[in-house]
Amino acid sequence: MALKLYQFENCPYCTKVRGVLGEKGLEYEKIEVPLDREERTELIEISGQIMVPVLVDGETVIADSAKIIDYLSEKY
Repeated sequence: MALKLYQFENCPYCTKVRGVLGEKGLEYEKIEVPLDREERTELIEISGQIMVPVLVDGETVIADSAKIIDYLSEKY
């Protein structure tokens, strides 16, 4: 299953995660999260929170850039 990254384009934490994904040559779907917190229903349903970045890898959901990078380093 494809990786999905819930993110803001100008978020420095999201940029770090995108950099690691790129370095590893991993394909992923970028999902731009609405700036309005009230409109982040999909993100809340998936991760239980409103902050980005969030990475979805099949059934695995990881929030927080450091945790995402650790996960990517270990798995890929």
